Amino acid sequence: MNSEICKTQVAVIGAGHAGIEAALASARMGVDTVLFTLSLDSLANLPCNPSIGGTAKGHLVYEIDAMGGEMGRIADMVTLQSRTLNTGKGAAVQSKRIQADRKKYQQLMKRVIETTKNLRLVQAEIVELCTERDADGKRHVTGVVTKLNERWSCERVIVATGTFLESAIFVGDVTYDAGPDGLLPAKGLSASLREAGIQLLRFKTGTPARVNRQTIDFTRLEEQPGEEEILPYSVQNSEQMFDSLRQIPCHIVYTNAETHRIIRENITRSALYSGKIHGTGPRYCPSIEDKLVRFADKERHQLFVEPVGEDSAEMYIQGFSTSLPTDVQYEMLRSLPGFEHAEIMRYAYAIEYDCADPMQMDATLEFKNIRGLYGAGQFNGTSGYEEAAAQGLVAGINAARAVQGKLPIILERAGSYIGTLIDDLVTKGTNEPYRMMTSRSEYRLLLRQDNADLRLTPIGYEVGLIDETRYQAFLAKKALEESETERLEHTHLSPAEANPFLISLGETELKSGASLADLLRRPAVTYEKLAQIDPERPTLPRAVALTVEVGIKYAGYASRQLSEVERRRKLDMKRLPEEIDYKQIRGLRLEAAQKLAQVQPRTIGQASRISGVNPADISVLLIYLGMK
Repeated sequence: MNSEICKTQVAVIGAGHAGIEAALASARMGVDTVLFTLSLDSLANLPCNPSIGGTAKGHLVYEIDAMGGEMGRIADMVTLQSRTLNTGKGAAVQSKRIQADRKKYQQLMKRVIETTKNLRLVQAEIVELCTERDADGKRHVTGVVTKLNERWSCERVIVATGTFLESAIFVGDVTYDAGPDGLLPAKGLSASLREAGIQLLRFKTGTPARVNRQTIDFTRLEEQPGEEEILPYSVQNSEQMFDSLRQIPCHIVYTNAETHRIIRENITRSALYSGKIHGTGPRYCPSIEDKLVRFADKERHQLFVEPVGEDSAEMYIQGFSTSLPTDVQYEMLRSLPGFEHAEIMRYAYAIEYDCADPMQMDATLEFKNIRGLYGAGQFNGTSGYEEAAAQGLVAGINAARAVQGKLPIILERAGSYIGTLIDDLVTKGTNEPYRMMTSRSEYRLLLRQDNADLRLTPIGYEVGLIDETRYQAFLAKKALEESETERLEHTHLSPAEANPFLISLGETELKSGASLADLLRRPAVTYEKLAQIDPERPTLPRAVALTVEVGIKYAGYASRQLSEVERRRKLDMKRLPEEIDYKQIRGLRLEAAQKLAQVQPRTIGQASRISGVNPADISVLLIYLGMK
């Protein structure tokens, strides 16, 4: 065995979306990194939904890009269609979602991995985690072992195994060991992790059938076109890159009484209801048979028919996930309008897999009981490509900084959806695959897509993922936004100048003068429409204009949320001792003491967010700290 080859600083297990961002972040920060994958051909796979973004997930993609991650840049380059969701609601909950060309995404991301300095890509299955005990009895990582009995020594390990750990596929009464898309499962690593003291959970997810495009009658489906003006996810891509894009339409179809009859009559043949599946599935993305049981009053369910790739005949039926047997899959599929002669190319299936209880980790995503071991992605109990990539980025940054002897980066809950995601996982845990939603953040008015760069690019620059050229471009964009906001706040119009414009929009007339910013705060007034009475305005990039508009409209609400952020930040600055016996603190309830001992919060703020810890318990902790 060549000791020089089998040596690295950071080892990343799994080349899905979490592993990719982790490996890229670590390598780009100058740390020698090895990315292990079961198959080079499945790197960056999109085994389920062929899309990137969506409600709150689009926010995550913007944040990943703002910090120097890769997902958004590649997603822009493989866009088949782009839509902004929730346009009828406020800007804070509007989210970008694109249909991605699955194969092109894989190809481009693989090329990035292969050409990144300090990064080696190795096809090998990791079956063992190597650890040793320190003088204090705590374990630390020393390396990993492959199935070919090759031992790699390293300082840090990031586990990003997705849904491959001891994974099993379920279709009706058929069960077999496999990963997504029929790939090989990861066998052996789960046992090694348990032996090291890691508590594992068993979760479940699933995916619908893929249908041959040529066998669908699209005239019977409702067409869903893309949006006309597309802003890229990544600031590294030009706003004009989509000007010549020929978007591929998606379509909508609905289940009906016949579909529901078929499913109900065969529901005992579903692996989900026959007792074969023991893992917990995602509440917010249930199988179609689960929907019928949970929403028995609904007469129909909406399904989305989406392309898998520009050069592929496969169509993805979003919302039609199932573990029913193949004959039933055909019956229920052909009960849909336009699908009477549809041919299945890939059958739907459910998949069970091992994952870790995320409450064993700190907000750095390092395990509390094993130094140098990090978790990311679905291994941490989440669902979705975007949640995975976000965690991978943070794990990669912190593993690299640990190697460099630098302090870790902990993203604040109030500063990003990534911070909210991680705080939820390590503080509250999850008993089902966790999915990010805008409603999970109490600060969502501050955490918009349009201001992700303002919130996170300075952090990306600090850790070394944003280079000087990009950072100076960010500062220039920020200066443009500030300058235009100030101009709008200080440019005033008289009632005679503004009223004809306001009347045309159905707005109330002015009785005295007002600034352009005051006018922009009115519901019917947009930055674009304001141009009619603002001849002196500069020509701005669309992204800058959007941030200016939304920032002005939300200014009052944002100010109130910022006050709350500062109040809670004070609690997050109050550190709790690492070694503390909560059962010995007088006045602390038994339930609170047990929860605090389990989570081991680092601050009073984190303690306040633990389920089962109430304000009276926090008061007791504050008194205790004051006495120390």
